[in-house]
Amino acid sequence: MISEAFITCAVTGSGSNVERSPHVPVTPQQIAESAIEAARSGAAVVHIHVRDPRTRKGSREPALYREVVRRIRNSDVNPVINLTTGMGGDLVTGGPVSPFPPDPSTDMAGALERLIHVEELLPEICTLDCGSMNFGAHDYVMINTYPTLRMMAARIKELGVCPELEVFDTGHLWTVRDLVDEGLIKQPLIQLCMGIRYGASHDPAALMSMVKALPPSAIYSAFSIGRMQLPYVAMAALAGANVRVGLEDNLYLSRGLLATNADLVQRAVHILGHIGVRVMCADEVRQKLALNVHS
Repeated sequence: MISEAFITCAVTGSGSNVERSPHVPVTPQQIAESAIEAARSGAAVVHIHVRDPRTRKGSREPALYREVVRRIRNSDVNPVINLTTGMGGDLVTGGPVSPFPPDPSTDMAGALERLIHVEELLPEICTLDCGSMNFGAHDYVMINTYPTLRMMAARIKELGVCPELEVFDTGHLWTVRDLVDEGLIKQPLIQLCMGIRYGASHDPAALMSMVKALPPSAIYSAFSIGRMQLPYVAMAALAGANVRVGLEDNLYLSRGLLATNADLVQRAVHILGHIGVRVMCADEVRQKLALNVHS
């Protein structure tokens, strides 16, 4: 069990959760304000996607990231900013009979195009999804080939940004090990993403099998989605991991009670405190991870 942990808040994501709760932020102002409230509630790290304010769907538009980051950096809090690079790896086939041409909702971009907002804004952390997988019981496939990840990792290293390696299943740990062996990753910062169909189960045995397969020097977090998000706050700490909560992954504080990001962070702080785990602040995380502060 870990004695101290930091909390990451995944503020909005890019999925259809926005249709199921009025608390999921959409505009850059809403996303920034929700991130700021999460930081005030105890989140040391805020994980940021952006959405097109017109369609409310996930976006790669750099101007939207620019406004969110500006608002957070100009606020009275100073969380570690973690920008997604997952957008641009989304293949939606035309179905099992005629998979191609792909569905118009497909969003595939080159490795360096997926990093444009990171190059401009230089967050302290950005994500790197470490593999491909079927994402739910439909025609969406998350595509991240190893050559793409190698190119992205090399550029992220050049920029001096810390990559958070998103691991959705045990096979993705092969990618982590290969990136480390190639010298593209120094000390791995890993996010174990559990409970996502068809990735790793939220079962404790699945989590511990992945923990045991991590590189020895890894600093890692773990989370699960939906109703397992808050139980996983304690589960993560017991597994030696840091914690992630937020509306990207779960909408409820309890059965039938919709949450805000601040609510979920406050509940995580409460759970950790009651099991004897000290919650780290943003500057402690910067020191622990040896982050480069570019702002």
